[in-house]
Amino acid sequence: MPQTPSPAAQELSEVQRRAVSELLRVSSVADDLARRFQQAGHRLALVGGSVRDALLGRLGNDLDFTTDARPEEVLALVRPWADAVWDVGIAFGTVGCKKGSYQIEITTYRSEAYDRTSRKPEVSYGESIEEDLSRRDFTVNAMAVELPEKSFVDPHGGLEDLARRELRTPGAPEDSFSDDPLRMMRAARFAAQLDFTVADEVVEAMTAMADRIDIVSAERVRDEFNKLVLSASPRKGLRLLVATGLAERVVPEVPAMRLERDEHHRHKDVYEHSLTVLEQAMDLEEDGPDLTLRLAALLHDIGKPRTRRFEKDGRVSFHHHEVVGAKMTRKRLAALKYPSETVKDVSRLVELHLRFHGYGAGEWTDSAVRRYVRDAGPLLGRLHKLTRSDCTTRNKRKANALARAYDSLEERIARLQEQEELDAIRPDLDGNQIMEVLGVRPGPVVGQAYRHLLELRLEHGPLERDAAIAALKEWWSAQD
Repeated sequence: MPQTPSPAAQELSEVQRRAVSELLRVSSVADDLARRFQQAGHRLALVGGSVRDALLGRLGNDLDFTTDARPEEVLALVRPWADAVWDVGIAFGTVGCKKGSYQIEITTYRSEAYDRTSRKPEVSYGESIEEDLSRRDFTVNAMAVELPEKSFVDPHGGLEDLARRELRTPGAPEDSFSDDPLRMMRAARFAAQLDFTVADEVVEAMTAMADRIDIVSAERVRDEFNKLVLSASPRKGLRLLVATGLAERVVPEVPAMRLERDEHHRHKDVYEHSLTVLEQAMDLEEDGPDLTLRLAALLHDIGKPRTRRFEKDGRVSFHHHEVVGAKMTRKRLAALKYPSETVKDVSRLVELHLRFHGYGAGEWTDSAVRRYVRDAGPLLGRLHKLTRSDCTTRNKRKANALARAYDSLEERIARLQEQEELDAIRPDLDGNQIMEVLGVRPGPVVGQAYRHLLELRLEHGPLERDAAIAALKEWWSAQD
């Protein structure tokens, strides 16, 4: 009787079946390109993440190739064929192009290494695909399919590691991370993105070499961190960064949230709470991953370690941690070279995340609701999500009460928005009208009058034009 294949063999068979299906889907453009290289006497292979994703059944339209042709030769081959060509990565041996719906990158066989003091890799070209694959970050990314004959190249057992969902390096992890320290961040990102485990020897090398991440540019670190945060399971990757000490070098505020619990356990584990808030915020996303919301959820309590106080009655307090946390957020995101808009929005959400808790049993005045909307501005939708996510209590009665209170606030905001166009709160008179009523020219007094009318608008809602003019004149007469 024929033997039943082992689970490992069955998984390998399924992986290979998915790969064949995915490669057939892209074969028209891939084979066409490969034949051009073959006719010119060069080799071409689908490589790295493209092969990994094909084996996982998730190959997209971004295709990575490797070749023995030098970059200038690649340019000459693809220019007559592609719809568009770009050479911004040519210094690193990469030529990009577009063909139909496919985004393609073609990289000359290469190896990369950092010297101890450089932030940029030194690129040298290799002579064989085996040499190129030996310098790749992980075995699951060190596989290739040579085209057009479609021969599978896997010198480091990547297929088996993929079936086990395990991250290993082609050689010693210390050598791999010395070549490019960013690979340590990438290990955490792949763990989060692909739900892979990381081999023990890789974790040990990440821990021993964490300080090497310091030579990598802030922009590259930021981009890798973003991919981790935007992944399907960021908690897994973040925990690995913290456990290995990499987070201490990149986002030290995150591991700092692991506060020692006081003997009476009178406050939550802030670090675990923040990871839970991040996951709960993800559950509320409506249009795909939201980097601003996720960063705010992760960082919303980073001010707690600096503001923790043990009160005389035994309670633990974190007064003004949202204000302190907003400043810390601005500083950290700026250090990681985030765009100014992202820095501003994330820090503003951190600053506002506690505001709702003053709402209590719904005793806010309409004025307070208007100010809440005004202060949140275009971030109001994200603030709703962040505030709801910030409830991690196991006390169902308390959680339900908080949810009902926020439902009530959102309903009040909706009613006021319908009545007063809250999304565009502004004074009932604009700057030109203020100058006309007061008979003044442009200057500081116009801004002062504008702010006074805005306060009236927030406090009392919309005013009729005559009432607004009368209020402005009353304010003006009191300035004498």
